[in-house]
Amino acid sequence: MMEIAPGPLLKQINSPDDLKKLSRDQLQLVADELRQYIIDVVSVHGGHFGASLGVVELTVALHYIYNTPFDQLVWDVGHQAYGHKILTGRRDSFITNRKYQGLSGFPKRGESEFDTFGVGHSSTSISAALGMAMAARAKGENRKAVAIIGDGAMTAGQAFEAMNHAGVADTDMLIILNDNCMSIDPNVGALKEYLTDITTSPTYNKVKDDVWKILGKLPMGANFTREMASKIEHSIKGFINKRSNLFESFKLRYFGPIDGHNITKLTDTLKDLRDIPGPKLLHIITVKGKGYALAEKDQTVWHAPGLFDKITGEIYKKKFELPQPPKYQDVFGQTIIELAEKNEKIFGVTPAMPSGSSLKFMMEKMPDRAFDVGICEQHAVTLSAGMATQGMKVYCNIYSSFMQRAYDQVVHDVAIQNLPVIFCLDRAGLVGEDGATHHGAYDIAYMRCVPNMIVSAPMNEAELRNLMYTAQLESTTSPFSIRYPRGEGVMPEWKTPFEQISVGKGRKLKDGRDIAILSFGHPGNFAATAIRELRTEGIDPGHYDMRFAKPLDEELLHEVFKKYSRIITVEDGAIQGGFGSAVLEFMAANNYSAKVKLLGIPDRIVEHGTQKELQKECGYDAKGIVEATREMMKDLVYVNNLLG
Repeated sequence: MMEIAPGPLLKQINSPDDLKKLSRDQLQLVADELRQYIIDVVSVHGGHFGASLGVVELTVALHYIYNTPFDQLVWDVGHQAYGHKILTGRRDSFITNRKYQGLSGFPKRGESEFDTFGVGHSSTSISAALGMAMAARAKGENRKAVAIIGDGAMTAGQAFEAMNHAGVADTDMLIILNDNCMSIDPNVGALKEYLTDITTSPTYNKVKDDVWKILGKLPMGANFTREMASKIEHSIKGFINKRSNLFESFKLRYFGPIDGHNITKLTDTLKDLRDIPGPKLLHIITVKGKGYALAEKDQTVWHAPGLFDKITGEIYKKKFELPQPPKYQDVFGQTIIELAEKNEKIFGVTPAMPSGSSLKFMMEKMPDRAFDVGICEQHAVTLSAGMATQGMKVYCNIYSSFMQRAYDQVVHDVAIQNLPVIFCLDRAGLVGEDGATHHGAYDIAYMRCVPNMIVSAPMNEAELRNLMYTAQLESTTSPFSIRYPRGEGVMPEWKTPFEQISVGKGRKLKDGRDIAILSFGHPGNFAATAIRELRTEGIDPGHYDMRFAKPLDEELLHEVFKKYSRIITVEDGAIQGGFGSAVLEFMAANNYSAKVKLLGIPDRIVEHGTQKELQKECGYDAKGIVEATREMMKDLVYVNNLLG
């Protein structure tokens, strides 16, 4: 491993104040060194890649022109904030980025005063920056607020809600639209085409430049104000291209598009805009992955490539001698195609995650039956509901933490009408290095309390296939939630024949004598490992894979509570309101008495680290199950030892 060291200019920058000591002629050199440092660190330590490379010049220009942290920058999503972190005192600790107890992969208020707003989900920046600008006005503070939002994040409804308010709030804020035609996958929808029209229209851009040249030569005196110049500019722009008025129709002064990699142009423009009062939008054109040829060419792969050789571009893959289990997302992606080939009513919908969810396979093979709707979770759910009213079986595939953004639609548009939408919740449970904003901790609880909702989780790949098969049968007439984790399953030979599962029925995997372990979903594999170790110690647990948190398999639970006085529940979700809570509710309702221990995600914010590190921290990995069982069994073990 080569030593990672910043360039000579970057090495001197421990805060934006140090950056401001440099001349404008040195800024491109700083940008070059910053870009190289990101490449050096991410190639060895991993993380998001292309997004931060695309905004290097913008990051340098913002911290050079604005008085941060007094002036407040809000980075949307945060994938692109690596350069921001490095310039704001975290250069030397950047190698800990996304590692257990290291720097967060996203801006985080508790980490630095320069991180003005915690982010991770998209499309929140304009709302947050507007709130900051309104507060500054109320307090009489002459501070600036800047929201940096990508064109992918701009597709979400919240961004338009915020612009609608910003245009009439009369606050001093700037929205920077970072237009690179990408989110993780290529952008979709009419907004993308609209921005392309603005970007590529030679007539519009030539006339816009001519307008500014003309205005610069007009006498600016008492009889010719800035407001008059603005009206002339607005009228001419509207005449040339009526579609260019989208943002100005929100009463946002529109500037651009400009080259987001021309640092001189950026600093000049930002300096001018900083002194113009009122709400404004600057449209910049950038290239995701700028400065690393392979990342520019394949922007989806290089969004977060893992570890790689920065010279050759080889992405390192783990090498295994034996066949390995697939990722759960790929099992979903291949299985939905198998089902759709047999059932013409099956459709797939995802909000901007076709690669992450593996719906891309169906989109490639059946483009008229699988849709990426952009970063629009609410729309994805209600779109699926609309199709379901017409008899379609729609697999609405959304990351568990992103589904939180569409909860009202789940309740109002799906559950109340009892429509059989199939929710495939990817990345359920602790997701690893993305941390608190991405953990799928709450879906068991928030789905379980909704009437008509079926809540299920597979223990392995075969169970995922069978749950997907069951959900699309004509006999399944209620909304159906299937949650599964990020990463690999446990079955190298996973393409098993489809079998219908009776809704609400679990299965007994092992009979036991001393204690029952009830697992929900993938953590059942942790339980199986723990049970093998416990049996070597003379403890004999029974193991039940419950499959459904709602409806519960009451027949199986009656068997468990009649036989065992000690019970452990295991789930990869929040303990409060989750699967274990459902078991306790059953126990209370049926007047059973037992000693019950709930294992899962505790009632606190869990930060980032590998999945194994976080599962260990939360105490529901195999070792945690063993320790919990020993603790519950220690009195019995003590008695047995006394009796010899």
